[in-house]
Amino acid sequence: MSRKLAVFDCDGTLVDGQAAICSAMDNAFAEAGLQAPDHHQVRRIVGLSLPGAVRLLAPSAPAEVQAAVVAGYKQAFRNSRLEGRLEEPLFPGIRELVANLRRDGWAVAIATGKSDRGLTSCLEVHGMGDWFVSLQTADRHPSKPDPAMLHAAMLDASVDASTTVMIGDTTYDMEMAANAGVRAIGVGWGYHDSAELTEAGASGVAGDMDSLERILRDG
Repeated sequence: MSRKLAVFDCDGTLVDGQAAICSAMDNAFAEAGLQAPDHHQVRRIVGLSLPGAVRLLAPSAPAEVQAAVVAGYKQAFRNSRLEGRLEEPLFPGIRELVANLRRDGWAVAIATGKSDRGLTSCLEVHGMGDWFVSLQTADRHPSKPDPAMLHAAMLDASVDASTTVMIGDTTYDMEMAANAGVRAIGVGWGYHDSAELTEAGASGVAGDMDSLERILRDG
């Protein structure tokens, strides 16, 4: 039997980082002299690379102002981490799900719009730093839905698209999976709703961890 690879998004799929993301974006916009974006709109762009997200949130701002927002966001996130204020809790049951997949011979990986530093720190906080065979971030790839992160994860795991599944909470994840030719599974506890995920190509949308595990194993 061919080895199977489960690639997880991070924010909105593994961890609930929306409070930290919205706070850092508020600070970054204020530092750049812009009105803070609506938090609903911020949640909508979670998963994109940071420059791409800022362009969507502040489309009329000059390029240098957008760049200042990007830098301010990174600094705000870094400060909250260094000061012990950063909270990115795992969604209930996700640790057990990933552990079960690993126990049963699956390879697991992450493809995220986070930076290398942000992802490494997040996983270390949760004691999961060495759980994943591949960690793909926006630092080294084009933004989702470009399939580059999935191609790299499959290469690291020595698998092909036929035995790979992408699990995420946004349409960007579903579209990235389609672009890479892999199966997509949506989760209903993140930032885009189930109907959107299905329309974007999800083969199923899990409402809880039990249903996610069933969908994964039934595939």
